[in-house]
Amino acid sequence: MKLKGKVVLITGGSGGIGKALALAFANQGADISICGRDPEALEKTAAEIRLKGVKVLSVSADVGVKEDCERFIQESLKTFGRIDVLINNAGMSMRALFKDANLDVIERLMQVNFWGMVYCTHYALESLLKSKGTIIGISSIAGHRGLPARTGYSASKFAMNGFLEALRTELLYTGVSVLTVSPGFTQSNIRNTALSGDGKPQKESPLAENKIMTAEEVAEAIVKATLNKKRSLVLTRQGKLTVTLNKILPGWMDKMVYKHFAAEPDSPLPKR
Repeated sequence: MKLKGKVVLITGGSGGIGKALALAFANQGADISICGRDPEALEKTAAEIRLKGVKVLSVSADVGVKEDCERFIQESLKTFGRIDVLINNAGMSMRALFKDANLDVIERLMQVNFWGMVYCTHYALESLLKSKGTIIGISSIAGHRGLPARTGYSASKFAMNGFLEALRTELLYTGVSVLTVSPGFTQSNIRNTALSGDGKPQKESPLAENKIMTAEEVAEAIVKATLNKKRSLVLTRQGKLTVTLNKILPGWMDKMVYKHFAAEPDSPLPKR
């Protein structure tokens, strides 16, 4: 698969991994369509993409709203006439014990992380079948191993993984590729905007952001996986180890994961 002249759609394209993906695919000569909730940030990203000499469309949209997803896909098709790659990247996180979390926080996470992917994929599928394109879901290690104080986030990523696995099987003989990406801890704004139990952003990341994988490194790995038509991609040594050990030593991993997240600054988990 060559990307020059292809059309790549990216949700959540105004910052973090989404912005890095837009620039990485533009570097390969692909035309780009991005959506997000912040029009000003979107336009800044679009301006950077234009400097790469490719076409770009930015659409202000909330993927948690079905009509916004349909509008994003339709405006992209109107502008470019086709879709070759759909990257379901938009997402949000949380940090709160389940007993302390308002249910609408978990509902909001499912609406954006899971249903946003379902909506966009549904509206783009006809064009992707014609182009024999690629559907990508930006999942998480939390979609393989449930993380404490992140019940809603883990649930949304497990749901994404199950949906994409089922869809991959349905599309097995159509020429459409389905790639599930689990980045591991990555430098992005998702932890700063993660919701607390009452639905307010926590504002500060509990991680040392300068010591984890960059969004640009994640984007380059995804471009390579797309070109090679891979079915899954798990990133970082810690991420790969977590997924493997959780399969063979799940009880031991319960304790290790609890210990890790209880040690975070201001963790809601009581230390043991």
